[in-house]
Amino acid sequence: MNRRPRRVRTAPLLLVAVLAALTGCSAGTTPPTTPPARVSEATAAPVPTVSAVPARPLSRSLPVRVRVPAAGVDTGPVLELGLAADGTVEVPSVEDADRIGWYDKGVTPGETGPAVLIGHFDTARGPAVLKDVSRVRVGDEIAVTRADGKVAVFRVRELEQVDKKTFPTAKVYRDTTRPELRLITCGGELVDGHRPDNIILYADLVATRAA
Repeated sequence: MNRRPRRVRTAPLLLVAVLAALTGCSAGTTPPTTPPARVSEATAAPVPTVSAVPARPLSRSLPVRVRVPAAGVDTGPVLELGLAADGTVEVPSVEDADRIGWYDKGVTPGETGPAVLIGHFDTARGPAVLKDVSRVRVGDEIAVTRADGKVAVFRVRELEQVDKKTFPTAKVYRDTTRPELRLITCGGELVDGHRPDNIILYADLVATRAA
C-alpha cells in the first residue's frame, strides 16, 4: 500500500501518551515457555567504539526484513502498522506474532529521525518473534533491509524497561538530528495474563551496505 511520506512530530503524540505502549501482548492465563521478559542493562551507557560514529542518512524506503542476531531474529516481510480507532498504535496480530511491524506514520529506517519497529514477546499461543530480547546487549546490531536494496545497520546504545502507564512517548517519538531506531516489545512478569511493561531498544545508524 503506497502512502505519502509523513514525519512524526512530538507535540501531537503527547496528546496520546499511550501511543506505543503495546497493549496487544498477552500470554493468556498459563505462562508460556519463554525466557524472562526483562532486560538487565536498562541504564547502561553507550559503548564507545569507532563504529558508533553515525552514518549518513538515507532517503525514504520501506523496510522489508529485520535481523537482530543477538536475539535470533531474522524475519520478513515487515508489516505496516498505523493507528487503531482509539488512537493507539497498531500491533501485529496474533497470527503475525513471528513478524515485526513498522510504524508507518514515522520515518523509514535509515532516514533522519526515529524509525519505530514493534514486535510481540509472546501471545496466548506461546513465544513470539522477540522472545529472546533479553539476550540483546548494548553494542549489538540490528540490521534492516529496505526496499531499495540497502541494509541499514543500527547499533544498540540503550535498553529500557518501563511500565506501560509511564511510557516515554516523547523520548521514543520526538524528532532527532540523525537516523535512529526504536524496537519495542512487551516485558515484565505476567499479571492476569498480560505483561505490564514495555521493553525499548534505542539504536543509532552506523553503517549502510548492499543487501
